[in-house]
Amino acid sequence: MTITTAEAIEILGTIAFAISGSFAAMQKRLDPFGVLIIAFVTSIGGGTVRDLLLGDTPVAWMRDVNYCLLILVTSLLTIFFKNRIKRFKVTLFIFDSLGLGLFTMLGLQKGINFGLDPGMCVALGTITGCFGGIIRDTLLNAIPLIFRQEIYATACIMGGVLYFGLLEMNMKPDFAKVSVIGFIFLLRIVVVRYKLALPKFGY
Repeated sequence: MTITTAEAIEILGTIAFAISGSFAAMQKRLDPFGVLIIAFVTSIGGGTVRDLLLGDTPVAWMRDVNYCLLILVTSLLTIFFKNRIKRFKVTLFIFDSLGLGLFTMLGLQKGINFGLDPGMCVALGTITGCFGGIIRDTLLNAIPLIFRQEIYATACIMGGVLYFGLLEMNMKPDFAKVSVIGFIFLLRIVVVRYKLALPKFGY
């Protein structure tokens, strides 16, 4: 069976967000069922909101049970190997950043498939990339990353703009997708490494 680029991105994104959700839950010392729930909502949250906005129902994970099984297996393996991974925070950051890039690209592509203009596609990419993390952090009683100073949603928006720019430069779509995923992932690393942030407002 041949796997398309879009399917490969969705599988990798699901795994990445399932791992990041599992680690976030384990940091809060949740039981295995709690870990599974957090992994599940992290993986499917953004895609569910996206599909509901598009009227594409039943949503993707309800049409293909394999994604639910993938989240289940990934979560169980993460729990099993947790004692071999000492730096939970670093691991969570890496997989969350990777998932952000992968799922942003999925949202962009879905918007293109529905014939939306580039601005709406970028918005859908941002929603797909960010909303799983928002739900995860809310359930874990943490301020979601998108609402902090960190450059998070901005990375999705910049990645979306870059994608359409690369297409305008006649880059092959598959190369453009990989470039955008890598850009968002590396941007998140640079932002955290050098403590870059958006301005803070408030009293």
